[in-house]
Amino acid sequence: MKKYFLVLFCFISALSAKAQQDALYTQYMFNTLAVNPAYAGSRNVLSATALLRTQWVGVEGAPETQTISFDAAMPNKRVGLGIQVFNDELGITKTTGAYASYAYRIPMNKGTLAFGLQGGFAQFRADFSSVQLNTGSPLDASFSQNINKTLPNFGFGVYYNTEKFYFGVATPHLLNNRFTDENSVAVSNNLIAKQYLHVFITSGYVFKLTNDFKLKPSFLIKGVFGAPIQADLSASLWIADRLSVGGQYRTGDAFSGLFELQVSEQFRVGYAYDHTVTKLGNYNSGSHEIMLRYEFGFTKDRIVAPRYF
Repeated sequence: MKKYFLVLFCFISALSAKAQQDALYTQYMFNTLAVNPAYAGSRNVLSATALLRTQWVGVEGAPETQTISFDAAMPNKRVGLGIQVFNDELGITKTTGAYASYAYRIPMNKGTLAFGLQGGFAQFRADFSSVQLNTGSPLDASFSQNINKTLPNFGFGVYYNTEKFYFGVATPHLLNNRFTDENSVAVSNNLIAKQYLHVFITSGYVFKLTNDFKLKPSFLIKGVFGAPIQADLSASLWIADRLSVGGQYRTGDAFSGLFELQVSEQFRVGYAYDHTVTKLGNYNSGSHEIMLRYEFGFTKDRIVAPRYF
């Protein structure tokens, strides 16, 4: 019961404090479509990416997230299209959804500037009736009603990239949808949980050290109304364009180890391990995340940058 209530406490705290509600990814640099729709088509090929994340191993009901995305540039290279499907579970809650992205890309002297839009929905479920309360306790109305609600939303973003640099700003969700219905017990008790606008800022650069070694620092800044700004600060060393090792620090949360392997020209594998530095670290043995990416084709004018971003 302590484990269940620990997860339930984390969920309720996140909603009431307006903390980050979108799914968390350590390998954000390979899941940019999830935070910025303007990224669609930036790799100039049909690209498929899957991420599987298991968080706080050892805590029953801890977050588990799966996502798969496809994006590609149209033949004229001016339009990029993408789609992402995701499933995010935390304790008695589950969010499943899909978003489609559209990006208009403008070639510039050294890179490409893109403006993106996305739209879709998420199905939010909370199985409060499954929580086992103390035997003999009076019925708690807060646990008597389950939630099953469709949350439509849309967002926009801007993304600029060159051969060695990228920068993006986006807000994937603009609507503040309520998780609860107007006549629910939670609303009558003034416990209103809803989505809040998120802002993501991403950037990265590739420094050439030698012909075989390249340093790739990057960052992701996350902001949401009513919660502290959080930053993911990363750096990876690429060896012979085949192997990458690096680290990351998520402010106030965790240190991470990063590993990537370019198995072939079209297939890449990535792995990340998070070690929690908060008190929650006393109850779990870390978080694991696996990334798989496959590119279905290449064009002669494909730029170098997508190999790193």
